Amino acid sequence: MLFEKIGIKSREDFINLVLQFIKFGIVGLSNTAISLVIYYIFIFINRDLYIIGNTTGFVVSVFNAYYWNSRYVFKKSQRGILKPLLKTFTAYGSTFILSTVMLYVMVGIFGISEKLAPLINLIFTIPFNFLLNKFWALK
Repeated sequence: MLFEKIGIKSREDFINLVLQFIKFGIVGLSNTAISLVIYYIFIFINRDLYIIGNTTGFVVSVFNAYYWNSRYVFKKSQRGILKPLLKTFTAYGSTFILSTVMLYVMVGIFGISEKLAPLINLIFTIPFNFLLNKFWALK
């Protein structure tokens, strides 16, 4: 069963996972707010800067994510800062690449608003990012 493969052996384990996902979501809201504010500042300056705004927002929000996820959500067990920080950037980087490709396709090909497209991306990137951080970056 899938639950056993991810370490859920009891009802308590499941509840703890759900609570952890909720905490991750709270941190994610702050990450998203930071990233989107930066993104919208860039497109306010010039609509064509949406990729640069997305990249800058990503970098700033990952530092925020690392800080709060390592202390509040996952309470990382690895010693040191550099290795978990690099793993966090890698985890978020993979979702950033996915998000950027989706952003380009939605805005550049399908004509979806550059204001709406990053919000649609969250449906896909949040669960993927949670799993990467929980089971790899900050385990």
